[in-house]
Order: sequence, then structure tokens, then C-alpha cells
Amino acid sequence: MSTVRSCPSARHLDRARLSTGASSASGGGRTTGTEDLAPFDLLSEVRGLRAFDLPSALAEIYAGTLGFDTPCLYANFVATIDGVVALADARPSSGSVISGRAAADRFLMGLLRACADAVVIGAGTLRGSPGHEWTPDAVYPSAAREFAELRRRLGRSGSPPLVVVTASGVFDVRHRGLRAGTLVLTGDAGAAELDNRLPDGVTVRSLGDVGELSMARIVDTLHADGHRVILTEGGPTLLGKLLRADLLDELFLTLSPVLFGRTAMEERKGLVDAVAFTPQTAPWLELRSVRQNGSYLFLRYGRA
Repeated sequence: MSTVRSCPSARHLDRARLSTGASSASGGGRTTGTEDLAPFDLLSEVRGLRAFDLPSALAEIYAGTLGFDTPCLYANFVATIDGVVALADARPSSGSVISGRAAADRFLMGLLRACADAVVIGAGTLRGSPGHEWTPDAVYPSAAREFAELRRRLGRSGSPPLVVVTASGVFDVRHRGLRAGTLVLTGDAGAAELDNRLPDGVTVRSLGDVGELSMARIVDTLHADGHRVILTEGGPTLLGKLLRADLLDELFLTLSPVLFGRTAMEERKGLVDAVAFTPQTAPWLELRSVRQNGSYLFLRYGRA
């Protein structure tokens, strides 16, 4: 792995506008959204990674290039030092509380969404994030113009559509994240549960009379719809199923400088849930890049 150090450039005006990711959403823990966002420090990165044509202001803050092969399914999570990614009844969401709403983490979340053809989440993530919208500018509005320009350069219009994966069809149908263009992938039972209950412009598609949804069929369905570069933001159960099906190509993991711990009374979920691998079947990953912003580490893994 080659090591590269980043250095600030002279584009002060663009960075000043992007240095705050102020958002109307409130969260628990520390709030860093109004603090200046310095460029990431690029500590190491393997050579030969795909490079999209990022607008200069985004490339400056991210400290380098970012891109994906086609097709690609990549995940983005934030975790505590001790591996917790989900907290019961966290508001506004587990991710917001665990990250402390750090501007750097929200910037990267917006950037990864801006690169995607579609954003896939499980119904548990939808239920656990009331009021959230899975668009680039919703999480980091200061860079809305640059995110839109990046999507234009990639030939992608508007914001990436949200895809909700649910077997039961049980979630709040009034959730603000269910904007026009959202696709709900479910089975016959879930489709019956949601029949004529969702907002206009939200599509429900049944994958048949199935007990458990096939991850391979979900990905094939999205590919058939033209979504070849796919971001998933989980949660841990969905990520586990994608790993078990050997469908995940890359993982972006933010390490937040906080420890939450666990007890027998409150089993807080780690990165992978509801799936257990043996030493012989556990997926090994290759570390592709390491970035730092303050006390946060931003890790990028790919298939080994």
C-alpha cells in the first residue's frame, strides 16, 4: 500500500462554503456540524483505484480521488471503536448518535450517495431513522451544488432513488424518506400489507411468494432497472445477508472516537448481524485506503 499525505490547496472560497454541513436535524452527543471541515488527511491508498471526475471542491476535501467499477455494490457504515453500529431507540438515528454528527462523516455519506445509481436500505433502517432522507444534499446540504455537478458528470440525474428491502412490509408509510421514485422490494405478503397505502410515486414490487428475500435476486432486479453502482447503508442484518450471498464489493467504515459498550440486557448490534461465519467461510477484505479527519478514521475495504 502506497502512502500519500494530503495538503490544503488555495481554493479557500469553495472550501469555506463547504466547510460546514449544517443540517436542520438534531442529534444526540457532540454536534460538530458548525465547525470548519478541514480536508481529510490521506494516510494510505492502494494504486489503481477507479477515479471519477470529482468537482474540485469535493476532491479537495476528500483529499484525492473516488470512483467505482461497474457493476459495484458498496456499503457505508459508522461504528464505535468497540464495534457498535446500532443503538436501541437512538434519535434521530443510531448513525447520528454514534458519529456525533461529525461534519466529515456526513460529507462522506453525501459524497458516496452522490456516486450511486441507487441507495438500498432495509426496513429496520427506515424504522430506526424517522425523518431522514437518503439523498446527498439532505445529509450535507452545503455541498448540494457540487453533488449535483458530480451526478451530472456521471450521467445521473436528480438524487439516487431509495430502495427499501422488506419481507413484512411493516414500516411507517408516512416516512418523509419515501419520496417519489422510491422502490420497495418485498414478497407477496409484504405487497399485500402495503397495498394502496404508500405515497404517490412510490412503487412496490413483489419478488413472489417467498419466506426470505433473495439478495441475489434483489441485486439482479436493480441491475435490470439500470442501477449498476449501488450503495447500501444497511442495516447490519441486510449487510450480513449481502455478505453471505457474496455480493458486497466494497465497504466504507467510519471509526468514531467513542465507546458505547454492551450488556446482557442491551445487546447492541455490530457491523454484521443475524449471520455467523466460520473461520473457513469468513470473508476477508483488502484495506484500500485510510483517511483521517480529526479523531475520526475513514477506512475503505474491498474484496481480498
